[in-house]
Amino acid sequence: MKRLLRLLRVILKAAVFFTLFAFALNNQQETRVHFFFGTYWQAPTVVVVLAAFVLGLISGVLGMVPRWWRQRQAARRQHAASDAPAAATAPDTPAAPAAAGPVAMPAGLPASTLTPLDDRTHGA
Repeated sequence: MKRLLRLLRVILKAAVFFTLFAFALNNQQETRVHFFFGTYWQAPTVVVVLAAFVLGLISGVLGMVPRWWRQRQAARRQHAASDAPAAATAPDTPAAPAAAGPVAMPAGLPASTLTPLDDRTHGA
C-alpha cells in the first residue's frame, strides 16, 4: 500500500512539473509591466507570473505573522497556566506505596492480569 501511495505521489509531482513546464514553454513572449512615472519592466510572461505569485505568497505570509505570534503567546500562557497548578498540588499528594511483596496468583489467571495491591485497597 505504501508503494502505491509513493508511486501516486511521484506521478502527481511529475504531472504538476510537466504542466508548469508546458506553461513556461507556451508563454515565452515578452510582457511589459508598467509602473508609475513611465517606468516599466519587460520580461517573459512566465517570469512575470512567477514574480506575481512570489509577491503574493510573501504578502500572505507577512499578513499571517502577527496572528501566528498571538496564537503562540496564548499557547505558551495556557501551557504555563496548566503547569502551575500541577506543580503546586504535586507535593500534597501522597506517594504511591511500595508493593507489599509477592502476590499469589489464583489458578486459571494469566500473570499479565494481576497487579500488586497494598493493604488499603483490601480494607485491612
